[in-house]
Amino acid sequence: MEAEESQIVRRCKEGQSEEFGKLYDAYFGKIYRFIYYRVGQKETAEDLTSRTFMKALEKLMSFDESRGSFSSWIYRIARNTVIDYYRTKKDDVEIYDFWDLASGEDMNRDLDVRMKLDEVKKYLKELNEEQKEIIILRIWDGLLYKEITEIVGKSETNCKMIFSRAINKLRGKIVMSLLLFLLNI
Repeated sequence: MEAEESQIVRRCKEGQSEEFGKLYDAYFGKIYRFIYYRVGQKETAEDLTSRTFMKALEKLMSFDESRGSFSSWIYRIARNTVIDYYRTKKDDVEIYDFWDLASGEDMNRDLDVRMKLDEVKKYLKELNEEQKEIIILRIWDGLLYKEITEIVGKSETNCKMIFSRAINKLRGKIVMSLLLFLLNI
């Protein structure tokens, strides 16, 4: 897809702005999910996703393929759009208070899954922002480390180390929680 994306971007830069629709179609769902997991509200996620694509279209001429893929570039725009959104909010809301990892109506109805997700969210809140972001990008957004490095501006080795430490921290907390639960039975 990268070679095809390059051609689409080139045509957009040459004035064929209708070609941007192909990029929009290819990335809308991914960017919407990326934003929704961070804001937790459908309407807000839709609005921020629209803003992301508007910014991408406006700044497409400044996109430099030698500095990274289109995918990483649009995720960076989405990330910055979410950051700007939270900066401008009047009341101080924690992003992860509304974070809903469930996808689909069946999962929303499953109380056991909901309780486990709530526990994972609780432990995620205990990680620093950098760890949370890398875990979310890697696990829930399914990005490769190469893409994550371009989004967060850190080396691949550093991202892997942050991810590994965060996973180990989460694993330790979940095991401890399970032990405490078993001791109380």
